[in-house]
Amino acid sequence: MKLIIAIVQNKDASKLQAAFVKNNIPETKLSTTGGFLRAGNTTYMIGIKDERVKEVLDIIKNISRTREQYMTPPVNLDGGISDASYPVKVQVCGATVMVLPIDNFYQF
Repeated sequence: MKLIIAIVQNKDASKLQAAFVKNNIPETKLSTTGGFLRAGNTTYMIGIKDERVKEVLDIIKNISRTREQYMTPPVNLDGGISDASYPVKVQVCGATVMVLPIDNFYQF
């Protein structure tokens, strides 16, 4: 068994959850915040048999998309003129996924 921890953008979360239900993949959904943009994310924890790991990863990869969005960098406080006050385009990862081995898995 493996534990898949997938951190995805909130924009992809509902579509991803629907795909998990459609493919009979049990998951636990957590609301999380973090990353470079301090944006809202959704973290899925999935306990799955080894032979289904690739299936789950393919679903996540097909639904979670890398995006470009604008962010305003922090203001320069030294009083100098800086271009940093203008929004800049940054690339945002679609998903961060970790696959961990599970020694024991119980459902009560």
